[in-house]
Amino acid sequence: MLEDRSYMRQSPYQSRWSASLVLVVANTVVFGLQLITPLISNAGDAFIKRYLELSPAGLAGGYVWQLLTFQFLHGGPLHLILNCAMLWIFGRPIEDTLGKKTFLKLYFLSGTLGGFAQVGCSWLFPAHFGYGSVVGASAGIFGLIAAFAALNWERPITTLVAFIIPVTMKAKYLILIFAIIGILGLLNPHDHYAHGAHLAGLATGLAYIRFLVQSERSLFTWKRSRASTTRRELVEARSSRQAFWKRPIKSVPDDLPPSEFISKEVDPILDKISAHGIQSLTPHERQILEAARAKMGKR
Repeated sequence: MLEDRSYMRQSPYQSRWSASLVLVVANTVVFGLQLITPLISNAGDAFIKRYLELSPAGLAGGYVWQLLTFQFLHGGPLHLILNCAMLWIFGRPIEDTLGKKTFLKLYFLSGTLGGFAQVGCSWLFPAHFGYGSVVGASAGIFGLIAAFAALNWERPITTLVAFIIPVTMKAKYLILIFAIIGILGLLNPHDHYAHGAHLAGLATGLAYIRFLVQSERSLFTWKRSRASTTRRELVEARSSRQAFWKRPIKSVPDDLPPSEFISKEVDPILDKISAHGIQSLTPHERQILEAARAKMGKR
């Protein structure tokens, strides 16, 4: 039956403890430990700096776990608050669209490659980038921002410039803006922000979506073709106007008995999800699933 399918059941635990929320809580708890540790022992503070923060010397010494641990450390309260806010804003829609496992793979891969890129810059240009260790979740978050933009390429979004001025733009321009900021940051030898990590995280997030999630699209295709958008639309941007060439979505049959409705209408869609993922569904198929959920709620 429909409720026997794992992806049709809603778990109260999953809705309350999403991966995005767990990461926000984990970053906050680790930052609390960062504040407490120096008060308890100077040796503990030295341990964090030597073994957990990401540094060229540490990675060269074989401390490869730093590529993971540095993502949970932060340089101050403002650094933590900004990263957690961005993680929450962009992490939730990515997790809802791609699922928890894919979301975590994307996040940590972006963070890991971003950290490695920053260390690589320090190795190659020590006079320019050799300013010590790196901490923060920014590289993974930049991967989420790029993924969000790639999944909502033409969708208008409103952002706050300097947290004050609202500006509306298409999501794809987020990638361009952050890329320009990162490149300008790399050119400034006195800027101690990890722009190399940010750029690498941004590139990883974009490449992950283009090559692994939307494999038929090119990484450098700035404007999606109408055919590919119709065939594989991961995030639907609703519009009050409907283009004249688009056919209206078919109505969901509501005169079928529940068992026949599930076998004829719902089961083929669930099989399609199992084979190709939920992103392969058409708007009409999504409408049928919503109708099925509504029928389940009335039982």
